[in-house]
Amino acid sequence: MILFWLGVFLLSLVVLVKGAGWLLKSAEKIGLAAGLSSFVIGVVIVGLGTSLPEVISSIVATMQGVTEMVAANAIGSNIANILLVVGVSALIGRKLVVSKDLIDLDLPLLAATTVLFLGVAMDGQITRIESMLLMVAFFIYFIYSITYKDESTKKRARKKKAKRPKIVAADILFLILGLLGLIFGAKYLVDSVIELATIFDIGVGAISLAAVAVGTSLPELIVSVKAALAGKSDVALGNIFGSNVFNLLLVVGLPGLFTTIAIDHSTLTLGIPVLIVATLLFIIGGISKRMHSYEGAMYLVIYALFIGKLFNLM
Repeated sequence: MILFWLGVFLLSLVVLVKGAGWLLKSAEKIGLAAGLSSFVIGVVIVGLGTSLPEVISSIVATMQGVTEMVAANAIGSNIANILLVVGVSALIGRKLVVSKDLIDLDLPLLAATTVLFLGVAMDGQITRIESMLLMVAFFIYFIYSITYKDESTKKRARKKKAKRPKIVAADILFLILGLLGLIFGAKYLVDSVIELATIFDIGVGAISLAAVAVGTSLPELIVSVKAALAGKSDVALGNIFGSNVFNLLLVVGLPGLFTTIAIDHSTLTLGIPVLIVATLLFIIGGISKRMHSYEGAMYLVIYALFIGKLFNLM
């Protein structure tokens, strides 16, 4: 039974992430065909899109009454995004250098979002009213992200006028397949997490903080590593800024509108403190406007320590 549920877990993760990829690719083409600007599509697709696996799996977990998986998934994904994804990107890219524009916009928003989330989560539960606050903050951030344009964005918009692609049957097909992949992948992911937690006699939160979080952070990892290899540091780090904000506000806030979100012991005592440390390190790295390979290596060491402590391996 262990091998069976491990197989279900891995397969559902693959289906979930692959479904998100299909959905995003087809949605981007349909958006361009509908005349939406490349900037708006970029904010929606890259920022919100890479968080789709976390959003869908959290909603499914809530529907099945496993609410402790919601906060653990969001917190674990943010920890993985910073310590694992940024760590690997810095190690591969040797040095990540970000522009002033990215820091002026994203650092204060990430800091404010994290403080807001900690404020509603520190008592071990997130009520519907608190979830409403998270969703209000999400819409403020989302609208601001869409309407904000710096000078470099305006120049690119003037230089480049994207041609509208034609929508073909395959675009609609992959849109539907992607949506189905998200739904069924999330459903069986939650089922396998519950079964594995029972078999190994560990909390659902622990599995969500580690395995589920890493699995649902694969889109961010792929995007950031590709950007780092191409020397596009702003994309590699900007993707993480946007995704982490969406995780704390939307991934927790949306399911929390329907029920109170419980935060399990491991998430409260280990996940949240590590999230605070990781976010502070990321903000400090952002202020310096550069991240070296040795810093990326240290991020990975801290993440390994976090996983070891989570499963009592150290």
